[in-house]
Amino acid sequence: MSAQETYDALVKECKELSLLASTASILYWDQHSYMPPGGVAFRAEQLSVISSLTHARFTDPKIGDWLSELEGSDLVKNEESVEAVNVRELRHQYDKQTKLPTDLVEEITRTTSLANEKWMEARQKSDFKIFLPWLEKVVDLEKKKAEAYGYEGEPYNALLDDYEPGATVDDVIEVFKNLRNDLVTLLQKVKDAPKKPDVSIVEREYDVGLQKIFGESVVASMGFDFNEGRLDITTHPFCTGIGYGDTRILTRYNPNRLNDALFGTMHEAGHGLYESGLDKVTHFGTPMGESASLGIHESQSRMWENQVGRSKSFWKYYFPQAQRLFRKSLAGVTLDDFYAAINNVSPSYIRVEADEATYNLHILLRFELERALLTGDLKPADVPGEWNERFKKYFGIEVDKDSNGCLQDVHWSAGLVGYFPTYTLGNLYSACFFNKALEDMPDLYEQFERGEFLKLREWLRNNIHKHGRKYRATKLCEKVTCKPLDYKPLIAYMNAKYSEIYGF
Repeated sequence: MSAQETYDALVKECKELSLLASTASILYWDQHSYMPPGGVAFRAEQLSVISSLTHARFTDPKIGDWLSELEGSDLVKNEESVEAVNVRELRHQYDKQTKLPTDLVEEITRTTSLANEKWMEARQKSDFKIFLPWLEKVVDLEKKKAEAYGYEGEPYNALLDDYEPGATVDDVIEVFKNLRNDLVTLLQKVKDAPKKPDVSIVEREYDVGLQKIFGESVVASMGFDFNEGRLDITTHPFCTGIGYGDTRILTRYNPNRLNDALFGTMHEAGHGLYESGLDKVTHFGTPMGESASLGIHESQSRMWENQVGRSKSFWKYYFPQAQRLFRKSLAGVTLDDFYAAINNVSPSYIRVEADEATYNLHILLRFELERALLTGDLKPADVPGEWNERFKKYFGIEVDKDSNGCLQDVHWSAGLVGYFPTYTLGNLYSACFFNKALEDMPDLYEQFERGEFLKLREWLRNNIHKHGRKYRATKLCEKVTCKPLDYKPLIAYMNAKYSEIYGF
């Protein structure tokens, strides 16, 4: 075969594999939304078989032969061509996946599917002991995965690369070191500030049905297309891109707190806009139709949630609408008081409900515990005690129950060890990208005041989404902003916001 024919055969195989994998995505979505509890064991077997089939086909030696042939051809001479990007990234995936035994892949999928149901039960009953045997199994399997991959330094590096290709533990430690020092200073300013928001404003009664209507209206204005997506309810919010024309987002509602569902829904819609902004019609099944990294993915969700959703400009447009919907709860409340309430800084138990200033401390806690679990310095049985001790140290409050502590996140039950640092990286990228968007569109906040958000969505599509995996995350940041990733824009953004709210 010619190089072009080999490339076409490779792409055809990858597209078929992605179609097969997409069935696993919709089964996962169904398990977390509508599936009856009795279907758990059968669903675990379904997902296990699909993961085994996709892994076996992708690790077929012919894929490696095709890649080797293409790597020496003229087809990939231009490093930024579609062909070169796909071959480069497929090689990275192939080399990792061929190191994993098929039976390990199958066991991980089966175990995490069952573990997830036990996590939900344990979380509902706030009883870590229910989940402990399954956490032990997941940690053991993740250790085996890291060993199969191979790594330099520590096992966490092998797993982190699955979510943030090329990133290392040392990179993450450096990020946290720089960020943490300035966060401590910022939090002290907030603590000593003369003004304090009235947080009770967002902790009144907010009808769940009206919250759903309001949330759908907001994400539709962001450009989330309900003809190609849907919003449902789950235990832990998430987004999944099934394929072109089908993106699902899930949220949860608190009848006594407005922030939770609204910003959670905006967050997941941000993920959804990235998924729908990728050129999946042309590049479905290949790296050019996939996100650059989870850090970049998180930058999109956190930007819509925070830089947009928690901005005063956003609420100059949406606050009157909120007052019409939630008449009793927002009667007599001013825009300034509401804006301050939704941006209140206060240590809290739940990561997904945390304010911007304390959010990254939640990630630091999980990052430290994950590393210790993989090295064996921390036993799964000791997680609640270690979690609670560190939480008291970082946040100054005692954890009152497991569901507010180590049982709050879905990630460990799903086998997503190494995922958490991407949230903090996403916060950093979001600030850098938003600064550039403001530079390119100086009237951006004025657009928000008029309820116009589509120009930002198009800017993100043109500058970030359309590239797929053409660039690794750090290089993409430099291409978009003309600067390397830096923590200072995030700190500057938060200082500007909180100095206005708190008067320091």
